[in-house]
Amino acid sequence: MRRLVCLIFYCAFSAGAWAQAIPREAERHRLVLLREAQFVWGLDAPVSSFAAQVQQESGWREGLVSRTGAIGLTQFMPATANWIGATRPDLESVNPGNPVWALRALVAYDKWLWERVDGASACERFAFVLSAYNGGLGWVRRRKARSDAPAVCFDKTCAVNPGISLANQAENQSYPVRILRRYEPLYMRSGRWRTGVCQ
Repeated sequence: MRRLVCLIFYCAFSAGAWAQAIPREAERHRLVLLREAQFVWGLDAPVSSFAAQVQQESGWREGLVSRTGAIGLTQFMPATANWIGATRPDLESVNPGNPVWALRALVAYDKWLWERVDGASACERFAFVLSAYNGGLGWVRRRKARSDAPAVCFDKTCAVNPGISLANQAENQSYPVRILRRYEPLYMRSGRWRTGVCQ
């Protein structure tokens, strides 16, 4: 009986801890992210993947400004925000502090990167997208050129240091892991954020 009570308590605690892993602020932006993701990626957009990315970038805090100058929910650097604003008419009024602009820019930039990388699966390909979002497409290309498994990010190509500092390498290598293996499953299990690319 005691074991059963402990098991029930553990399950209740685990469910509560899991539910708290998705910030309450995320719900305010869920429908906007769904709309923007489907506008750019189509009806089968991996919304849970994008939500996980936003959680990693800002924890859904709108006014966040990093010590390096990255801004808003999606932590765009000013130069990247200006570049993407110049490439898409719907993003030309650059405002990375505006949640709608930021979410639209995130899914658009991810799509732009998606069209420029490949992978052994959709999950591996999106991991390369995330690596490029975090550290730049040029570094992803250099990693692929040095890798014996250029279509596999996890534990293979993304572990190759293309010539950056050890701290930057560690950050960039762990970025897709945190998003796709830690946060994406949380959003998918909630049932409110649709599918994820690594489901």
